[in-house]
Amino acid sequence: MRGPQRIAIDGPAGAGKSTIGEQLARKLGYLYIDTGAMYRALTWLALQEQVDINDGPALGRLALSSEIVISRPQVADGRQYTVTLGGRDITWDIRSAPVTRAVSPVSIHPDVRTVIRARQRAMAQRGRVVMVGRDIGAVVLPDAELKIYLIASLEERARRRYAELVAQLGEHNPALPSMQQVMSDIQRRDSIDHDNMQPAADAIIVDTDNLNIAQVLEIICRYVEDKS
Repeated sequence: MRGPQRIAIDGPAGAGKSTIGEQLARKLGYLYIDTGAMYRALTWLALQEQVDINDGPALGRLALSSEIVISRPQVADGRQYTVTLGGRDITWDIRSAPVTRAVSPVSIHPDVRTVIRARQRAMAQRGRVVMVGRDIGAVVLPDAELKIYLIASLEERARRRYAELVAQLGEHNPALPSMQQVMSDIQRRDSIDHDNMQPAADAIIVDTDNLNIAQVLEIICRYVEDKS
């Protein structure tokens, strides 16, 4: 039977959106779109071009002139997707610490969100997509057939993020932040992103605190089946 053509997965940083979204898309054979990667790509470009991250109109113009493309993984190096900007592969560049620090201030500007949201909607028009972000169900795709909103406690989200950084950087890497620094950064991002991460009125709330990835995926797959 025909399943939901557009699945929106939202939630705060560290709630598990990216991992769950990518695995769900793979299971269904859908295109996985991490909308945060689009904001990260723009942030990376702004830092490269030395555009003031507090200048909304300038960032909006930069977004309008940029060619950001998200596609299925094109290199077998552990990536969930490939991000190109003007044809250049920047998939890993957008995960740098400077981009992580600047992406929330960049993404709050209305000029930026207007451009990026329009592109996200255009990408979703093809159907068979799993799109994750902060405001997908409520704003970007309010008519998505299935909307999921993942939540988790601050402590659990910080623990997950810290574990990711240890795996990425190594436990004894001097660049590895402390758990408290990770928690503070998540709190800062929550505060900045607050107005843009409210769940849609018809979203299904899934608390991931005491669930592993497989369990969360199983819950969401049941809702997918219900929509089929």
